[in-house]
Amino acid sequence: MLLAGTVLADPETVYEHGAVVVSDDHIEAVGPYETVSDRYPDHEERSFDLIAPGLVGGHIHSVQSLGRGIADDDALLEWLFEYVLPMEASLDADEMRVAAELGYLELVESGTTTAIDHLSVNHADAAFEAAIDAGIRGRLGKVMMDKDSPEGLMEPTEEALADSERLIKQYNGAANGRIGYALTPRFAVSCTEACLRGSRALADTYENVTIHTHASENKDEIAAVEADTGMRNIEWLDEVGLTGPDVTLAHCVHTTDREREILAETNTTVTYCPSSNMKLASGIAPIVDYLDRGINVALGNDGPPCNNTLDPFTEMRQASLLQKVETLDPTTTPAGAILQMATTNGAQAAGFDQVGALREGWKADIIGLRTDITRATPLHDVLSHLVFSAHGDDVVFTMVDGEVLYEDSEHIRVDADRIRSQAHVIADGFSF
Repeated sequence: MLLAGTVLADPETVYEHGAVVVSDDHIEAVGPYETVSDRYPDHEERSFDLIAPGLVGGHIHSVQSLGRGIADDDALLEWLFEYVLPMEASLDADEMRVAAELGYLELVESGTTTAIDHLSVNHADAAFEAAIDAGIRGRLGKVMMDKDSPEGLMEPTEEALADSERLIKQYNGAANGRIGYALTPRFAVSCTEACLRGSRALADTYENVTIHTHASENKDEIAAVEADTGMRNIEWLDEVGLTGPDVTLAHCVHTTDREREILAETNTTVTYCPSSNMKLASGIAPIVDYLDRGINVALGNDGPPCNNTLDPFTEMRQASLLQKVETLDPTTTPAGAILQMATTNGAQAAGFDQVGALREGWKADIIGLRTDITRATPLHDVLSHLVFSAHGDDVVFTMVDGEVLYEDSEHIRVDADRIRSQAHVIADGFSF
């Protein structure tokens, strides 16, 4: 297949009249249209206004999709323990699958091809199966909560770890490598030391398994951890082994200089979720300082109840503008740095090689966007447009691993109407 149009291969490479050739699951060629088309004259050709790498959601809660709008204008811990967690606990296996399906539906149709997905305590198998059927690339994990957690979600430590190990054996590397596993203790507030240390032990036992948790999102959360452990959040996670190049920490809004040193020294990834941090009034993460220290920063939406969208383009725009306001410096977090967070930095966090850019030999995770719209007129700079102007509903084509998942507003692998209809029925039954 030959994809023709303006090609944004990475933050520094644009072919105004370009082409990308896809062979099986990888990119065979990318470059100027005349050069590429001459080499591959017999390939089926499809044209798009703008062709770009698929985006990477560095912190997602797909199974919270059914809770979009149930707890607006609440503080984090109230939002979480009074609304979102009870909603998660109420879902049976079939409902959990629909919740995950709804999340993946939105991701695929708005240009996210890879997601690091923080599931729930129960029925993780249903979400894994939904991800496999959706065709998305993902690093998923069953949530573990063995302390101070709501009824229906708290489980004994050994059961949480044993079920996680079962899921690793069953799903890590599934779907020809599209699916990977992340050990997912929810956060230090709801996890014992044994659970956190057990997560590290499992990650060290199995190849290509990562760790994904929340950290230092909210001042009340940090105070709770400090009261319990005598340490700041990042210091505590480092003490129990939950830092390192295989660890992704969502948020990291409130960190001390020593905690930032730990993140840098251990090569731990931070996922920046600006819309969620704004909506829950958590604060502004010190992203510029993280980048200056060489910390890998990915970009995530968080969950629909605290965003309320999984549109990655909205997140890119917010990510840059919020840092400019915080630093009072309009030159900080330029479009190229933001796109890197949303592509290769996120892929690094997810543990997927050769994902996040359009390069020969890399995975064919590709999106096509329309630009024949008022918001794209005039189009002086495609990188600027992608980060500051584009919306998820501009996406008209989504490919993962060389397979077309979405084209011309139609999902290829899944029944979108069925998923949306079932989601309405389930959500109508909520009593919030």
